[in-house]
Amino acid sequence: MLGNAVSGEGSGRRALILVENLSVPFDRRVWQECTTLRDAGWEVHVICPRGEKRDTEPEALIDGVRIHRYPLRAATGGPAGYLREYGSALWHTARLARKVGPVHVVHACNPPDLLFLAARWLRRRGARFVFDQHDLVPELYLSRFGRGKDLLYRAVCALERRTYRAADIVLATNESYRDVAIRRGGRRPDDVFVVRSAPQVDRFQPVPPEPELKRGKPHLLCYLGVMGPQDGVDYALRALAKLRDELGRTDWHAVFVGAGDAFDAMVELSRQLGLSDQVQFTGRIPDADLVRYLSTADVCLSPDPRNPLNDVSTMNKVLEYMAMGRPIVSFDLKEARVSAGDAAVYAPANDEARFADLIAELLDDPDRRVRMGKVGQERITGRLSWENSQASLLAAYAAACGERTQVPAGGPVRTGKRQRR
Repeated sequence: MLGNAVSGEGSGRRALILVENLSVPFDRRVWQECTTLRDAGWEVHVICPRGEKRDTEPEALIDGVRIHRYPLRAATGGPAGYLREYGSALWHTARLARKVGPVHVVHACNPPDLLFLAARWLRRRGARFVFDQHDLVPELYLSRFGRGKDLLYRAVCALERRTYRAADIVLATNESYRDVAIRRGGRRPDDVFVVRSAPQVDRFQPVPPEPELKRGKPHLLCYLGVMGPQDGVDYALRALAKLRDELGRTDWHAVFVGAGDAFDAMVELSRQLGLSDQVQFTGRIPDADLVRYLSTADVCLSPDPRNPLNDVSTMNKVLEYMAMGRPIVSFDLKEARVSAGDAAVYAPANDEARFADLIAELLDDPDRRVRMGKVGQERITGRLSWENSQASLLAAYAAACGERTQVPAGGPVRTGKRQRR
């Protein structure tokens, strides 16, 4: 059995990472995990869906990481669409996992909480199972569909429990998720490691601002991220309408960078609100263009509304804004405050009028914007960078392989008794 035959860092060990909701290396968290493990001597394989415009090859070897991709049509039409999507993904993942063959660690990234099923063949051959909990799927279901007692909700709760039970080690993205794994998942504290998502600081380096991106306005507002039903782009658009109509502010241009299953609806909402002349939707864009927009932005928007998922989730866009030294307007969410601290100002949860007020206040106070930007950069470089998560990831893998005494040095490792990071 492979799982009982390994010791020491590297040693020709093989890891298989399973992802369903994004392609790799487009999924930046997963790609950072891949390269961290590769640098520690692991042979890394990934199974994931193909991208639409990038990551389209069925198989690729990128920087020493072998990626196996399958075709997948994103869900449409509510819960039934997700059942079709997940069923297809599960079949392809199991098929490709057999092609990869035995590994020492199989590492499943949710959503959905189904990938433990595809990993069963490998686990029977000695692989240790690491559950990388990117999202709390029951809370995600409630946030999207607003129902808590129907059959599908009970099913996602049951699948989460099955995944927790199947895991040898759980990776949590923040302390809130860790608490759920212990309290709801029944996991021992020593088996749950916090591996925070974090921006690659070398990727987010400011460049000289380009005033032409402001489309003739004094100020640029920027949103970066996924556009799904729970991501709050509609809240941001309504806040911008209030900024214009109730506060009389027309001295801004806004750009929304990203895509998702609510993209078309958000473009239509912008049109309905009469914002088309001041709001630009770019879709997904190359990194170089993203950095140009963020370097030029005066204020960045994090409009995720408070709901069962968002309040306890770490938003990648907040960390990326901070890495670029941008001040942030956010709703008052628990984990938003943990991440951003004084790099953001916080409107009461889901209060679009106050969100608009705070945008206006920051536009009128350039010195405060600069101070907030510096705070954000210091928080990223000081304790929220990926370098500080690498040690926890490698310690989790060592624990999965029964090597708890071989904890790598160089950063805080979150396991066992409560610590503050």
